[in-house]
Amino acid sequence: MKFHKEGYPTLLVSILFSTIIISIAKLAFPEFAIAHWFAYVLSGFLLIVVVQFFRHPTRVHTINDNAIVAPADGEVVVIEETEEGEYFKDKRIQVSIFMSPVNVHVNRFPISGEVTYAKYHAGKFLVASLPKASTENERTTIVVKHTAKNKSVLFRQVAGALARRIVMYCKEGDQAKQCSEMGFIKFGSRVDLYLPLDVKLNVKIGDVVKGSQTVIAEF
Repeated sequence: MKFHKEGYPTLLVSILFSTIIISIAKLAFPEFAIAHWFAYVLSGFLLIVVVQFFRHPTRVHTINDNAIVAPADGEVVVIEETEEGEYFKDKRIQVSIFMSPVNVHVNRFPISGEVTYAKYHAGKFLVASLPKASTENERTTIVVKHTAKNKSVLFRQVAGALARRIVMYCKEGDQAKQCSEMGFIKFGSRVDLYLPLDVKLNVKIGDVVKGSQTVIAEF
């Protein structure tokens, strides 16, 4: 288990805040032990929340040329045939994974291939589970073309009501490696996958998936 690099600024702020809270408690209530313990408990709770949110667990990845692997941890909340209007502009199967604040928030490439499209979109911060969050919230869109299958998969990082920073590590022309890191989203959010219509789905709504391990679909 590691601590993700995206969490260091938040961790430093949390430590500073905790130090201030404890100092105030001791200075304002020098003989009131309960106030001191409350400050310690509050500071400890805050640090635990930050550490668990930015945890980066070691995993055995599912590497399979025929598989489309989950790009994130979370619950499958949408499976439907829909029109993808940004890049493909045709019918695709949308699979959406909702990440709660307790999930690991590392995002990974679902397949290997060439990154043919990578774009950031500014937007709103609606609740990530809402359908319109996919098109109205702050988000990124990444398309990877599978070299061997000659098929492309689009996946979209979508910010939520609490998420205020999306990090995307790739750019157009990069070579994506299945299960390697492609980004991070802070706090509750979701990832949408847009798959070819002829894939074989291996998940259903309500399933809990693990990034880089669960096979979402197969070519």
